[in-house]
Amino acid sequence: MAPERETAARERHPAGATAAGRPRMPRLDQPRPPRRRFLPEWDPEAFGRLSEKIARFLGTGRFIVWMTVVIIVWVLWNIAAPRHLRFDEYPFIFLTLMLSLQASYAAPLILLAQNRQDDRDRVNLEQDRKQNERSIADTEYLTREVAALRTGLGEVATRDWIRSELQDLLKELEERRRHDGHAGHVVFPAERAERPPGRDTDDR
Repeated sequence: MAPERETAARERHPAGATAAGRPRMPRLDQPRPPRRRFLPEWDPEAFGRLSEKIARFLGTGRFIVWMTVVIIVWVLWNIAAPRHLRFDEYPFIFLTLMLSLQASYAAPLILLAQNRQDDRDRVNLEQDRKQNERSIADTEYLTREVAALRTGLGEVATRDWIRSELQDLLKELEERRRHDGHAGHVVFPAERAERPPGRDTDDR
């Protein structure tokens, strides 16, 4: 029993150069564990959509009306209200600070919304360019096919051509009939059957 335990212990803890305590390398067939981040994380798409909504609201007349109403109420309150209720007396430094803060946040949000719109426009232009290239290629292909069909139809007998050929053939037959009629020969066998007996040209 003792030798078996020793061999099992050796298998569990191999000795030699391979048993050196080297650090375990991460496996390449598995994703790396996420690193700890001390900064807050957010969804760029959600933040971009929020910035676009804010930029759209800032570019409306409703925002201008509401901002004008707030500024007028702010100024009137700090002028006409009792002194102990005023929170921003003339020259309205706090109002200036709030407007500057609003402008400092509005400018980056508008730029972010414009960048997203530029990216969408770039993608749309690329798709339109590819669509135009495909349309041009299809048009050239159809043009070549139509030209090949026209070339092929030039060698095919059309209805008008067959009709003209038949008319020429009928005219030629009529002329031969008239000529043979004067000469005493019958062109069509049906005419021989229609003639009365005893009138054949061979009996003359």
